[in-house]
Amino acid sequence: MNADLSSVTGVRQTLAVVLPVRFTAPAGWPAGWPAGPLPFELGSRRTDATTRQTYFTPAAARVLYGTPERPCRWHRFMDVQHGSLHLRGIELLRTATARHPDHGLAVLHFDVEGPNLLETLRAIGHRSPAAPDPLDGPFSPGVLLAGIAEPRGVAAPFAIARPYTVAFLTPGAQHTPALRQDGRLPETADQWLWYLASRSTEADFPTPLEQWPDRTEHALRISADWSALVLRHGAAFLGHRADPGEGDFYGFAQLHGRTVYLDALLLGSIQRDHIDELTDDLSGVFDGPKLARRMSTLERHIATFRSTYWRQHLTAHGPANELLLGFQAQYRLAERFDEILAEAADYARLVQTQESQQIAGALGVLTVLGLPVGTALSILQVLDAKGVVAVLVALAAALATTALALTTRYGRLVLSSLRGRGPDGGR
Repeated sequence: MNADLSSVTGVRQTLAVVLPVRFTAPAGWPAGWPAGPLPFELGSRRTDATTRQTYFTPAAARVLYGTPERPCRWHRFMDVQHGSLHLRGIELLRTATARHPDHGLAVLHFDVEGPNLLETLRAIGHRSPAAPDPLDGPFSPGVLLAGIAEPRGVAAPFAIARPYTVAFLTPGAQHTPALRQDGRLPETADQWLWYLASRSTEADFPTPLEQWPDRTEHALRISADWSALVLRHGAAFLGHRADPGEGDFYGFAQLHGRTVYLDALLLGSIQRDHIDELTDDLSGVFDGPKLARRMSTLERHIATFRSTYWRQHLTAHGPANELLLGFQAQYRLAERFDEILAEAADYARLVQTQESQQIAGALGVLTVLGLPVGTALSILQVLDAKGVVAVLVALAAALATTALALTTRYGRLVLSSLRGRGPDGGR
């Protein structure tokens, strides 16, 4: 069977493009944008924030939709046609971090007409050769979000190199490479799935046949009818039964792919950006003075991230959890967060050791200073010596003894501990 996807027109073809942006408008509600996610409809079902919140845990829902008092998600319906792309709407999600309170994500929802889904994905991924980037011209984020947000440059910290894409395609009866045959999936079905998720063709990444099982081993079989695959820069949903059109289950699948399953991937993007920032904060923890204060701030940021954003269980429904875990696996988020916790714990112990050394040093200084002075005054009392001269002589002798004590190894160690440094002068 032919695995070529470049000439295929699916029965349903949709594309969501996730762009990292920076809000330029004042913090708050973008003017003219209703709060909440884009409410797609299917029959009597309307996927607004109230409906979607019933799918997720309360903690995950607050991150994705905010609260009535403090919304973090807004939307606007659009109806813009350009070439084979039809823009249906835009969503904005505020994803503020400790360093970047103006960061967010913009989601552009497209319908794709004709045999252009894969070529559109390749163009967004800047494959060579490929068609011009469709996110220029009327679909340029700078045009669509003017006065509200602007794209984060590819060189900016924590920005992904290319927009993240989520493609959805259902086959017709003639698309046998994607269809189950006698209950089994042909190898070409997973190849199509990988092409859509990776935004590439066989010409872009020639793959030996024996490596295909490794490329698609983490494909998620949502049901016998469709599968999903999550990669670093894109995800894809592909049907495995001929789609008869309106009124079929695939309408519900398409709705889920555009809403709650997309939201699971958005949460993964938020987690990735926060972990990137925490990693960078850890790498600079020894830059400059006041280590204890910087570690305290860092530990507070880690605790905030852990309690607010770090979720691996979103819902009692399995697919959204698996999609999030697939995204986390692509960026090794779980392993990286464990490394952050271990590294922060090591640095916290170092700070505690330094503080203990400084306290011990302060006590040592009090001992070195106090013992000679106390001894001198006791001698004066025993000798019944009185007068200012006697006191001054006793204090001078005590200070001389203290200065002499500080030149000893013990004295140098006390002073080094007080400064928070070792005897050799290192940190």
